Amino acid sequence: MADVAAKAGVSRTLVSLVLRGRPGAGAATRERVLRAADELGYRPDSAAQMLARGRSAAIGVMIDLDQPFHAELVKAVYPIAEQLGYDVLLSAIAPGRDGQKAIEALLGHRCEALILLGSDSDAPYIERIAGTNPTVVIGRKSGTPGVDSVHTAETKGVRQAVDHLVELGHRRIVHIDGGKGPGSSDRRSAYRAAMRRHRLADQIRVIPGAHDENAGINAGMLLLGEDALPTAVLASNDRCAMGLMHALRSGGVDIPGQVSIVGYDDSHLSHLSHINLTTVRQDTASIAEHAVRCAVERLENAGLPGREVVLEPKLVIRATTAPPG
Repeated sequence: MADVAAKAGVSRTLVSLVLRGRPGAGAATRERVLRAADELGYRPDSAAQMLARGRSAAIGVMIDLDQPFHAELVKAVYPIAEQLGYDVLLSAIAPGRDGQKAIEALLGHRCEALILLGSDSDAPYIERIAGTNPTVVIGRKSGTPGVDSVHTAETKGVRQAVDHLVELGHRRIVHIDGGKGPGSSDRRSAYRAAMRRHRLADQIRVIPGAHDENAGINAGMLLLGEDALPTAVLASNDRCAMGLMHALRSGGVDIPGQVSIVGYDDSHLSHLSHINLTTVRQDTASIAEHAVRCAVERLENAGLPGREVVLEPKLVIRATTAPPG
């Protein structure tokens, strides 16, 4: 900053005002300072700024790199965080790097609050970190005192999907579940309840799975090896649905002529013309906004009780569902 001041012929204080976007410098002076900073390749030292103001003003976001839905959520997190005066730091779950390692990295960078996407960390650990850093869990109920959660009404989303399939005439409807993934338990329970509500309890079948393509492929291979295919499948999420589509089509099955498929998330891949997946949409913009606002409000008022924000899902009907053949 001193180098910029010397090059622009102004005081270091004035440089600080200009670079922070504060009033106090005329238009010509501001332009001269910014040009000098650009020519010198000046970049603010965020660590020094953090020390100077005694806080980081950063929200840490943990994501799973394998989930496209998480990428869409992160894109929606940035603008609302910036609008509220906060930076965003990311830390990812990856092979050999579990949720706890990802969270510890965010804490090591002195993030003031945490937003956890797809966390499978146990409740005592989440409760411990939430004692010092406001924490918001996305995609499932938190189950932890003092921790906010933001998620879609899984029961309504699954009910919409099953209702749609039943209205088309389907009875043999299978569910591939998401294992321990976010929302999986609620979606599994909602599937069973929806089937019973339609008096299809004898048709209930849950195939163990996960929120990834391999789960869909494995389920597809299992179904192909059986005497009769179900007429419809509700997958744990869009990735699982796409894996299932790949396996069934490779086995010569027509979709939706022989088997209808419904996903969950409405990720950007589901929109592609060659996929065109019927799926349950989660409103990423609303989820992201509520999560960031919960984190910021808790930073400003640590005494708030834990809150649960439940958002409405919406079934999006595309080309992978049709009446049974």
